[in-house]
Amino acid sequence: MNFIKGFFMLFLVLLLPAAVFAVDAPAITGVFKEVPGVMFKYDGKTVEVMEFLSFYCDHCYAFEKAASVIKGNFPKKIKWRIMPVYWGSGSSKPGEAYMLAEEAGKGEQMKKALFNANFIEKKDIGNLAVLESIGMNLGLGFDFSRRLRSGEKTAEAQRVLQMARAYGVEGTPTFIIAGNLFTSPEPFGDNTDALRDNIITIIKSIIGGKGAKAQ
Repeated sequence: MNFIKGFFMLFLVLLLPAAVFAVDAPAITGVFKEVPGVMFKYDGKTVEVMEFLSFYCDHCYAFEKAASVIKGNFPKKIKWRIMPVYWGSGSSKPGEAYMLAEEAGKGEQMKKALFNANFIEKKDIGNLAVLESIGMNLGLGFDFSRRLRSGEKTAEAQRVLQMARAYGVEGTPTFIIAGNLFTSPEPFGDNTDALRDNIITIIKSIIGGKGAKAQ
């Protein structure tokens, strides 16, 4: 997930006063709020969706089916990025395991395996032995274990957490759409279907309005 380091630096730049940027966003429908000082971005082809989630979060686990429905509505028109965070006594290691797996092209498999281990098998996903076993089952091999134990992705996990705080993320899942449109389950009373439909509505209005390009 080398994009996170570069994206974090870009995000700091985007926190400059909004007047620096000349962007005309389309009329967007749906329930969301704009992140102050951050630029709306849509290149006319692909809408970026960042999902801040925790592998300890039951609402994130429950949203997995809804995420598949959203992606299915917009084949090749959305870029979905998983931004793993952790709160309280949670460990950064599940997120680090996800980052390593994503680099190996197995991020989606790791995400499903982590949720399954935590919520179905009731395993401690902060335990390195548990994560190594998951990695082995996914065919990630010894190198995965070595890199996980060495803390290769620890700093990256911290950067994602800092990014979440900068965006004002206080719970998971939270979604940042097209750079600065913030939505979460809170306005819908944690109703997964309502949140799913809201995200679909937002993306449809961006694509239908042709969006805006940074100038």
